Amino acid sequence: MSDTRLTLPIWDELASLSDDALPLLPTALLIASDEYPELDPAAYDRMLQSHADHLRVEVEATGEWPLKIAAINHHLFNELGYSGNNDEYYDPRNSYLNEVFERRLGNPISLALVQIEVARRLGLPLEGISFPGHFLVRLPVEDGVLIMDPFNGGRPLSVDELRERARSNLGGETPDDTVLAQILDPAPHRAILMRMLRNLHGVYVERGEWDRAARSADRILKLAPKQADAVRDRGLAYLELKHLAGARADFSTYLKMEPEAADAGSVRDRLIELGGERPRLH
Repeated sequence: MSDTRLTLPIWDELASLSDDALPLLPTALLIASDEYPELDPAAYDRMLQSHADHLRVEVEATGEWPLKIAAINHHLFNELGYSGNNDEYYDPRNSYLNEVFERRLGNPISLALVQIEVARRLGLPLEGISFPGHFLVRLPVEDGVLIMDPFNGGRPLSVDELRERARSNLGGETPDDTVLAQILDPAPHRAILMRMLRNLHGVYVERGEWDRAARSADRILKLAPKQADAVRDRGLAYLELKHLAGARADFSTYLKMEPEAADAGSVRDRLIELGGERPRLH
């Protein structure tokens, strides 16, 4: 049984954890707690467990893994009504797991997380895939892997469709077998959680909600402190918020981390405008 006393991890402890030790559900709820500080993590853990318990007899009586996951998908997406929010795709609530549970609406990665958690509680090693443009899930089967789209009811995807989806996000270049296999590698928990945060950062930048954009970039750095793009993004948000000391510090750090980055020149110009030390010539 799931621990009904589920508690949230501590942000400052996450960077030291290995990918395997980083808890997926608790950390996703920790991300949500920034926006919803009163959320009850144990309540959502129990909700997930109830989904799994409802399916347990049926899934255990079913022999093949593809049939097991089909039963899980039918319950989640048809009976419970979890679905992709096509009408308001960029609504930040689609990324906050408590809202996904309550509204039964989400984006690809949040719906994948629900699907993954339920499947794993029923003994299926479902994994996420950081597919370009659209997060997917994968399940090992006898003759390879079954790739599914949680945003569209867990629908299985053919190799041809995967190639076409990848091609549209790779500058029109169709991936060969080797490249496609690499794209379909399972995503570690840290990568999944960072992608959730990058989604939120992008939404908040688009909305001009710079405090939340800064927070999202900062949380990425709590998971992976060496992410130079997150340092830069936090600095840009600080600049919009007139937190000039923070912007100067982040721009300086970014240039030290990525001195040859394509945008290093523009970041250096911003730093000079802010009164930062002019980089020395060597």
